[in-house]
Amino acid sequence: MPNQAFRHVKSLSNEIGARPGGSVGNHAAAAYIQSVFRRCGMAVETQEFACPTWEELGAWLCIQDSAQPIAANAYSPSCLVSAQVTPVHTLAELEAADLKGKLAVLFGDLVRRPLPPKAWPYKEEEDARVVELLELKRPAAVLTVQSRPGEIERLIEDWEFCLPSATVSADVGALLLARAGEMARVRIDSRRGNGVTANVVGRLPGLSRRQVVLCAHYDTKVDTPGAGDNASGVATMLTLAEQFCRSEQPFSLEFVAFTNEEYLPAGDEEYARRRGDSFDQIIAVLNFDAVGLRYGPNTVAGFNLPAEMRSVLDAVLTPFPSVGWAEPWPESNHSTFAMRGAPSLAFTAACNEPPHYHLRSDTIDTIDRDRLDEMVLLGSRIVEALALSERVPA
Repeated sequence: MPNQAFRHVKSLSNEIGARPGGSVGNHAAAAYIQSVFRRCGMAVETQEFACPTWEELGAWLCIQDSAQPIAANAYSPSCLVSAQVTPVHTLAELEAADLKGKLAVLFGDLVRRPLPPKAWPYKEEEDARVVELLELKRPAAVLTVQSRPGEIERLIEDWEFCLPSATVSADVGALLLARAGEMARVRIDSRRGNGVTANVVGRLPGLSRRQVVLCAHYDTKVDTPGAGDNASGVATMLTLAEQFCRSEQPFSLEFVAFTNEEYLPAGDEEYARRRGDSFDQIIAVLNFDAVGLRYGPNTVAGFNLPAEMRSVLDAVLTPFPSVGWAEPWPESNHSTFAMRGAPSLAFTAACNEPPHYHLRSDTIDTIDRDRLDEMVLLGSRIVEALALSERVPA
């Protein structure tokens, strides 16, 4: 079904849009995925769990009576503060700075990438120290300065970080630097609450209880349509579900649409809790996260692959010369399986230019239809090869 995957991307990114956990869009996407699974005749489980919700209602910065655009960092509380502009460039400066009641403006190395949530397991020690120091020093508010040009990417996204914070562009950051020591006013209007979200799991029984798991996360950051990250991966998974529902396999197939991957892997935790100790039934996991993009070719990374399986996969990849093996990377749903010993494959795009992940510009224009269809075909060939291996006596 050429372009079927692209139609799923369009439905998720254009028609539904942003899908952060607990939001209207998140619930609409879950319902869409359920409808596809049910049309495929699957047994469907919704793994519901509580999650925080957040919405930005407005934010601005006033420097000498001049209003400047800012973006409230995700999960920031509301505030209206007037405070002294206090720039901080390095960890050493942050260690020494007196920030209590001031407007802490973080530049340079401190915000070279988004600060990971406190509970994120893969954060670097320096990032953890930055957050720890900010909480100890209690500024009135924090402004993070984005160094690269273009759209504002929110640089703090942690529901456990309770200081008011927002991100500003490099140009606004330069204005703040020029006004160091002067007063500025920040207002953030936001709505924080408690909501629910759910993983959506579809199952097709096979001739045995052993399983191949295909998965992708359907949630997004707060204000991105998330075409590449990760409507593309969900679309690949759904298209494979539509293909394999027509035939019986020597193993069961489980399709998992994870939620809340973007801020913390809460969906993974809920899935693992419900699955218990049955990870040893998994033959292989295929995780699709940001595939079929125009920025660069599709890649695959392997985890815990037995030699025989690696040999089978190398043969499958031969007719796909543009798809290469990549170094293992942890930041997606496959890690939940890999850390428990399951053979796992992680598919993503090798980006030859800065991607649009987590930005408003992550639109359907970022998708390459041929590469998306390639991903569906490769996923299909891998499942078929695994099925053949299961049927061949050892």
